[in-house]
Amino acid sequence: MSHTPGSGTAGEHTRAVSLPEAPVPAERPMRMPVHRATTYAFDTSQGFADVLAGARDGYSYARIDSPTVDAFADAVAALEGAGLPDRVRGQAFASGMAAISTVLLALTESGAHVVASRSIYGNTHSLLDRLLRRFGVRTDFVDITDLDAVRAVVTPDTRVVFTETLSNPAMTVSDLPGLARISREAGAALVVDSTFASPAVCRPLEFGADVVVHSATKYLGGHSDTTGGVAVASPELIERIRSARIDLGPCLAPDEAYLLHRGLETLPLRVARQCATASAFAAALEGHPSVARVDHPSLVAHPEHDLAGKLFDEGRYGAVVTVHPRGGRDDGMAFADRLRVATIAASLGGTHTLAGHVASTSHRNMTEAELTAAGISPGAVRFSIGLEDPQDLIDDALAALDGGN
Repeated sequence: MSHTPGSGTAGEHTRAVSLPEAPVPAERPMRMPVHRATTYAFDTSQGFADVLAGARDGYSYARIDSPTVDAFADAVAALEGAGLPDRVRGQAFASGMAAISTVLLALTESGAHVVASRSIYGNTHSLLDRLLRRFGVRTDFVDITDLDAVRAVVTPDTRVVFTETLSNPAMTVSDLPGLARISREAGAALVVDSTFASPAVCRPLEFGADVVVHSATKYLGGHSDTTGGVAVASPELIERIRSARIDLGPCLAPDEAYLLHRGLETLPLRVARQCATASAFAAALEGHPSVARVDHPSLVAHPEHDLAGKLFDEGRYGAVVTVHPRGGRDDGMAFADRLRVATIAASLGGTHTLAGHVASTSHRNMTEAELTAAGISPGAVRFSIGLEDPQDLIDDALAALDGGN
């Protein structure tokens, strides 16, 4: 026998799924609540229809929007847009590549042209050069530090200029104001992957970028325990990006959003220390006889050292250092294998210092010619500096270069 809920005589199964609602405290919780619900209830059909149509704000289904996920995206937007006169908005994604893919799909169409940095993350290069090319989007990869070269390949079909604040792994610094001028003249959007910088180092929107994207897995989360991505732009552009996200479905889970939001609270503290250690680490390895080159903008020999000083917050040059040992691929891998404090692992931006042989890991999809064009030597080893004592990291790397501990 079945009964209506609330009658006092409802059946046990109805009672089980109609439990009392949780109390809503009048006091403000010190931690952000996590809303794990995938679907939200309405009092009327018209209310449901109004939210779906965008006639009023609200939540209906977690793939479309989630309050916990929105809180994280809005928090990143607040950090990225701190120096801007107008408000910017954020959209969160399941990963950094989900953010980049969705932004590019939102801003291009068949027949569109993209100008991209030659020295970018390997999967971003693959996305542009292989996947999007199948759908009629053509990309020219150029030396992004040469503004004349960038301007020379712009066409009437150019929709996006894509670069990284700090390139992966060569640590080249993009002239954001110069690229913004070229993009505006072309009627294109300047999209900047600022994962390697974070808003604790540089805020590209302040220098004319239209969209900034992050793999939030890295510095924003900061503890190597969650995966996510985020894009920040004007409300108009974000609405286009949100629409593409809803259709594609790369939504961020609320528990991941909670962890990423938590990471933002210590972002400036962590990044300032990591950047200081990275500068000391780069300086200590630069003159070693077994090292051909060290890539880090804090070094005076770095081609964009002066530019970094103008764009980045004082004393913060990023916390990734790429070391190019003399020799080839085997020499670089052997150097990484001899490390004892730094750990061989993927990703970056966490509390532990991580090291990886570039050509066989993050840039494994690139050909030898593409690696050379991007300034990546066969033996290059990328260090993501963590929170260890600087001298321990330096001694470990020097001993590894000398042949072992």
